[in-house]
Amino acid sequence: MNNTGKIHFLDAGTTWSKILTVEDGKKAYRIIATAGLKDLNIEFESGTGHSAGLKNVKKYENEVVALAHGAKEQLNHGDIVLDLGSRDIKWVKFKNGKFSDMDWNTNCASATGATIEMLLKFYNVDVKELEAVDERYAVTCGIFGLEKIMDDVAKGTPPAFAISKFIGGIAQNAWNFTKNPDKLCISGGFCENKCFIKSLEKHCEVVSLGRFILVDGLYGEYKN
Repeated sequence: MNNTGKIHFLDAGTTWSKILTVEDGKKAYRIIATAGLKDLNIEFESGTGHSAGLKNVKKYENEVVALAHGAKEQLNHGDIVLDLGSRDIKWVKFKNGKFSDMDWNTNCASATGATIEMLLKFYNVDVKELEAVDERYAVTCGIFGLEKIMDDVAKGTPPAFAISKFIGGIAQNAWNFTKNPDKLCISGGFCENKCFIKSLEKHCEVVSLGRFILVDGLYGEYKN
């Protein structure tokens, strides 16, 4: 199980899992495919995410709670942190350093991240080819977007352009879901999707917090 002096925290998503290992106060992060969790001989102090139950986790924490703990130290007055994952979307707002508002939707954001990864593989498109475009699909989830993309590609639209339109629709939906703020802090895998960030910047100021906010939140809660 745990090596002496090490503690581990897990954010187990549908596709990718984030792991934080702390030893003598020093943090080490890594990302692995969730399918590979079964091969790890690690006991996690606490975990969150859809797939956290797949591993030996002492304590399970709600994802929104982990997000709030992880983002609190990085947010200013009135800031909102949005976490858009493989199968859900959630956000937390702080006011005067305290929790103020939140929302979580597992339906209207279902399979967004997973759908993009699948489409990139299916059409053999590198994510670096995607650029923010003015056109976008009016979609709220990956399932409905899939049909629009395939229809357009069948009519001759380049796959990269169609996927970029889909991401533009996701960005607008995320902005609307967070009640149209002037600024959004982004957590999760979409931080590394430049097309999504540039698309979202058409609506508001965007600050990327990285992919490890939830495991940082688990550690922060553990320390307290």
